[in-house]
Order: sequence, then structure tokens, then C-alpha cells
Amino acid sequence: MEHTQTDEGSTDPDEDGSERVGGARLVGADRVLAVLKQLARHPEGVRLEELTRAMGSPKPTVHRALAALRRAGFAGQDGRGHYLLGDEFLRMAFAHHEARPEHVRVRPVLEALAARFGETAHYAVLDGREVVYRAKVDPPTGAVRLTSTVGGRNPAHATAVGKLLLAHELRTPEAVRRWIGNAPLERRTPRTRCEAEELHRELEVSRTRGYALDDQENEAGVTCLAVPVYAISLTAPSGAVSVSALAYRTPLRTLTKGIDDIRKLLGPLNGPHPR
Repeated sequence: MEHTQTDEGSTDPDEDGSERVGGARLVGADRVLAVLKQLARHPEGVRLEELTRAMGSPKPTVHRALAALRRAGFAGQDGRGHYLLGDEFLRMAFAHHEARPEHVRVRPVLEALAARFGETAHYAVLDGREVVYRAKVDPPTGAVRLTSTVGGRNPAHATAVGKLLLAHELRTPEAVRRWIGNAPLERRTPRTRCEAEELHRELEVSRTRGYALDDQENEAGVTCLAVPVYAISLTAPSGAVSVSALAYRTPLRTLTKGIDDIRKLLGPLNGPHPR
């Protein structure tokens, strides 16, 4: 059993009862959620002292948050005294993920695409300035695979899935400029399109031809082709499916030559597209 030490690394709460954790002002449930997110970064488990250091927060604060998570089944302790995500949290997360209608429907398509091209297939959705990967299937063979993960994020402007989805939302140069705002776009590689005008032109081309390309714009040596997925409506895509390839193994021209096969494999999820 671990004991809290109120004199080690503790901080006085603010007048409203909140505490400063890692420089951020966290109140109530925010503290618990911060600890939950940190636990997710330690799949092998983490000791209370390590968790406290990683968060830059007082030990009593972390211990109270862990106690709340344990009562809910969202955290647990192994035989070594390490804290880790609880079985109830994992059960809920996996059940929710598997129950997503688009995930269930798209998974067979990703498997077919990975087998067809021998490369990684993704399903992603747009979330503000980023894309979130909801599903991923690696190729059945091949020693070198991509490091992307389900739940992982990338800048929308630098990815094929992001540009494809942005093309349906940002239809004018003004809309692109408003979307960029005062926060400059990250230049992931020398090929990343970061200026409003060049990004608008790229989105316009993607919208016209019905698919988007990433020619080593997000990661050097990796190319990608994305097409929209119409899982909910025929007027707006719910997300995008992509084939991400190692450029030396599957050049971009190979992906573009296979666009008809990609659309055919999507079947009823294909929706409207230029012919």
C-alpha cells in the first residue's frame, strides 16, 4: 500500500480550490483526466513517484486522482506496485472503438487495400487542424511498416487524408486563410504546403479529381493517396481512406494508377466522384 507524503512536492491550492499541475491550473475532474492521459503513456505501468515527476505535480494530487480512477475501474496496480490503465477503461475503449459504424464497415476495405498494394491502409477523420486515425491495417508481408497508430494525429494540411477532407470544407482562398488564421502551418518536410494560396490550389485540384496526394509532405520517404468515404451521407464524406506507402517500394505513380481499384474496393462507401 502506498502512502501519500503531504510535505513532498506539495503546492498550496489556489483560493478557489484548484491546484497548479505542470504549470497548468487543474480543477476537479481535470486533475483526474490529466493523470489518466499520463497513464496511457505507460503501457507497462508506472510507479507513483515516476508519475509525479512526469506530471510535475504534487504527490498528494496524483495519489487522489489515482484513487478516483481505481474506484471507477479506470486504473489499477500490478504486483510490482505499478499503476496502469484499468480493465474497465480498456473494455469501454475497445467496445466503443469496435462499435463505430464507420470503423466496422471500413475495416474490410482497409484489409483489401493493404493486401492489394502491400502497404499500410488507414481510415481517418478531420478534427480541426489535425486528422485522427480511427483504423489501420498493415500489409500482410513486408519487414518495414509505418509507425502510425489508431488514435494518432497528424497535421491535416500535410497529409493526403487531411487535404482530401479539407477540400470539402474549404472551397475558397478566403476560407483557407481563415482556417490558417494567425497560427502558421507546420512545415513537416521541405515539400509541405504551408502558404494559403498554394494550399488552396492543392485543395482545388484534390476536390476536382476526387482524391488527394501526399508526396513526402508529412514524412520524408512516405507517399500517400486518399479517397473520401461516404459512410453516413452522400453529400459529405464521414472520413477518408488512404494507402500510405514507402516511396522506394511503392512510388506515388503506382498509387495513382491504382485509383480505380481503390474505388472499386470501397464499394458502396465510394460515393460520388469525378469520372
